[in-house]
Amino acid sequence: MASDQAVIAVKALCKSFGSLSVLSEISLDVAEGQVVTVIGASGSGKSTFLRCLNHLEKPSSGTVFIDGEPIGHRLGPDGALLPDNAANISRMRAKLGMVFQQFNLWPHMTVLENIIEAPTLVARTPRREAIEQARTLLARVNLLDKQDVYPARLSGGQQQRVAIARALAMRPRVMLFDEATSALDPELTGEVLEVMKGLARDGTTMVVVTHEMAFAREVADRVIFLHAGRIEEDGAPAAVFGAPKSERCRRFLSSILQ
Repeated sequence: MASDQAVIAVKALCKSFGSLSVLSEISLDVAEGQVVTVIGASGSGKSTFLRCLNHLEKPSSGTVFIDGEPIGHRLGPDGALLPDNAANISRMRAKLGMVFQQFNLWPHMTVLENIIEAPTLVARTPRREAIEQARTLLARVNLLDKQDVYPARLSGGQQQRVAIARALAMRPRVMLFDEATSALDPELTGEVLEVMKGLARDGTTMVVVTHEMAFAREVADRVIFLHAGRIEEDGAPAAVFGAPKSERCRRFLSSILQ
């Protein structure tokens, strides 16, 4: 259940690549425990928006706050926002677990080794504690029996579930999903979505870029429709899917749901 406390606060976020404007004046809050799905046509800015949240893409203007602290900036003596250093950006980024379209697992490491890598090297978690936590997470994604297997011997769905467990191993404040099922065959999509539904039931704060409309309708607390880098629709799933105010959103849903 979402609370009123904003874990992520986005203020007037803009992103351009040269003369191409990709995101324009996006402002929104994500409350603790809230599941926010971001939908829209290809090229609408969904993935860029997600990458700006954790500063994988540097916003052209605007600010993203995590638990009230700006990511990518620090407060100067006069209260102005100044560019932050790499160490602080990495520290803030660790609060946001990211699951990409591609799994990006280390091929020369076992499943268990993939999951404990960041906690032991970045968070300085003792190895024994990291292994215990990794096994708990593998059980959570129904892959404990694969802990000693190398990624090449896993299906795409299994690799993506390992990637989710790896992101969770850093104990992030928010989980970000960028089209996490788009690279999977249809029969493997369901097992990943079930893990994501379980995270939602457990109260995990999530921002999910997705083309899975059934997931957005069933699981999300809130649906955001992006068009040309702007928020065209923002509301509860019943409102967005049942009676969208935006004509562009109506056309998009009509085409994709058919």
